[in-house]
Amino acid sequence: MKDFKGYHAPPDLLKDRVILVTGAGQGIGRIAALTYAAHGATVILHGRSVKKLESVYDEIEAKGGAQPIIYPLDLEEADDQDFDAIARAIKSQLGRLDGILHNAALIFNLTPLENQTLKQWSSLMRVNLIAPFALTRACLRLLKSSPDASVIMTSEMHGHNPSAYWGGFAVSKAGVEALVKIQAQEWEMLPNLRINIVIPGPVHTSQRTKTHPGEAKQSLWQPQELMPTYLYLMGPDSKSLSGRTVFCQG
Repeated sequence: MKDFKGYHAPPDLLKDRVILVTGAGQGIGRIAALTYAAHGATVILHGRSVKKLESVYDEIEAKGGAQPIIYPLDLEEADDQDFDAIARAIKSQLGRLDGILHNAALIFNLTPLENQTLKQWSSLMRVNLIAPFALTRACLRLLKSSPDASVIMTSEMHGHNPSAYWGGFAVSKAGVEALVKIQAQEWEMLPNLRINIVIPGPVHTSQRTKTHPGEAKQSLWQPQELMPTYLYLMGPDSKSLSGRTVFCQG
């Protein structure tokens, strides 16, 4: 499906909504958290680095946004109890949850399959596929209570069209696409819930630098250019859209 880069979100698009952003300490997640806060949301900032999350927190407050919440957690090590604890904390501190942006991701250097280890594959599956499933499931009661809840999964082109050397990362992201299709079908009778995928395309982030170290960075999109799509899918204008894969760059 086409992107929504021409979408112009009103300043109060997300007013009174509570949105959880994973991987909020850097890259697309950081910009999304700042953008959601700028449009009225109370944002829950997830990541591994408290220092990075505190920087985003301070920037949101400096710009007059609603006071965010920081929730550090290593998704590679997290289990059901950890995800349930997040849901309980959201319930007790904020009383509601209206959206989740699953943006946290793990990737290693590009190598042939024969050079990839079981430990690497296990880590990739836990962070990129299992954690989004488990976190959404843990928060489902809160999402069901929202009058209009949206879940967004950030994927990657090599999950949609797998190719050599992307190995476990591509497989984990392909799994995300299957997960979203299944979940969207199971939510068909729940008009207040929707779930979609965003494939940003080549964007200037630290993850992109890891896989394409020699690339000319000036030719890449910046994370800010993706935000109309992320706003549209998180806000009420996308209420009828679920189970879709949205490509930001064609």
